Amino acid sequence: MSDLSTTSTQSRPAAAGPDLRSRRADFPILATTNRHGKPLVYLDSAATSLKPQAVIDAADAYNREYSSNIHRGIYEIAERATTAYEGARASVAKLINAPEPAEIVFVRNATEAINLVAYSWGRRNIGRGDSIVLTEMEHHANLVPWQLLVQEKDGDLEFVPITDDGLLRLEVFEVLLHLKPKLVAFTHVSNMLGTVNPVREMTEMAHAAGALVLIDGAQAVPHMPVDVQELGVDFYVFSGHKMLAPTGSGALWARRELLEAMPPFMAGGDMIREVHLRRSDWNEIPWKFEAGTPDISAQIGMGAAAEYLMAIGLDAVRDHEHEMVAYALEVLRRDVPGIELYGPAADRRGGVVSFNLPGIHPHDVAQILDRSGICVRAGHHCTMPLHERFDLAASARASFNVYTIREEIDALATGLREVARIFDR
Repeated sequence: MSDLSTTSTQSRPAAAGPDLRSRRADFPILATTNRHGKPLVYLDSAATSLKPQAVIDAADAYNREYSSNIHRGIYEIAERATTAYEGARASVAKLINAPEPAEIVFVRNATEAINLVAYSWGRRNIGRGDSIVLTEMEHHANLVPWQLLVQEKDGDLEFVPITDDGLLRLEVFEVLLHLKPKLVAFTHVSNMLGTVNPVREMTEMAHAAGALVLIDGAQAVPHMPVDVQELGVDFYVFSGHKMLAPTGSGALWARRELLEAMPPFMAGGDMIREVHLRRSDWNEIPWKFEAGTPDISAQIGMGAAAEYLMAIGLDAVRDHEHEMVAYALEVLRRDVPGIELYGPAADRRGGVVSFNLPGIHPHDVAQILDRSGICVRAGHHCTMPLHERFDLAASARASFNVYTIREEIDALATGLREVARIFDR
């Protein structure tokens, strides 16, 4: 296998184009080796992505040069912090073509964003007998908050089933819409199957039935062009740490009129305009939903990540990852006897490949691969109901990003053959 390390850790200007191999030098961690001296083969980007030097530098500059609180101070470094923080919001808004930065609410991750909508919009608009439509492929973050809501409000959850090759059954979705749900919430891209769902088509169907639409875009925003205006959705959530940004960063986008009508999610400093002993007046959006001091450096890093992705071009990112997933499906089927692969064909999926080696637990697979520096996820990937749908206790998962190269997929195939040899399969 060719050398997978990188020779430079210096950030460099982005160059658009489909060949992203040279960008590996932007990610310092790819120059490291594991305790066995093996170069890092990182195939767990669906869990969290690696960070380029430009993002590391942006977050580090805040902590080194102008570490202060935002929106409050009138001295130089406080104003610089506020400018950088709000500049990050503008970059994130541009990334998804939001009509205005004020419609971007900064949160810690997509999970918090969904909980914000469930608590603020949901508790005001969902009542006894009201239904919410989800799908069988949802991440726990887009399932459990709605479970809690309907239990509290005596509402109902309905689920769109999937086919054996991991596609939503839209004919059943159409039937469920006859129940006149208040909300339809589903993932843009499945984190286990990789399925890319038809968001615009389903949104049009849901709106025709009178429902609002929330999209979990955690696995979409880092990997393909996302235009919330073109999609026509009402809420769109995503995490920074899956899009090359630091952990503790994320965003909720929602239409202005929805945000203005929603009550605050958390109360405290900065989300208020005036406070008196017995009443308070709320701040304008988005700050109405951003109580207390946020993770300033992480959100500044998220803005830098948005700029990094836009400099590459999301079309180029999508094309690269489609190439990687198509190659992975081909190589794994050809070179790893007996492997079980889950999900649709390459033209219907993002950069995620979940699999099993029959008779070998995914945790054993991941542990043996780790000896060679190969990082894959093993478990239920926060999709236990989806695993139950396929009668699986767990699976292993390889997932890709802008820094993934074919040699890493070759290394995975070689590693899986070694796992099978060890277990005499």
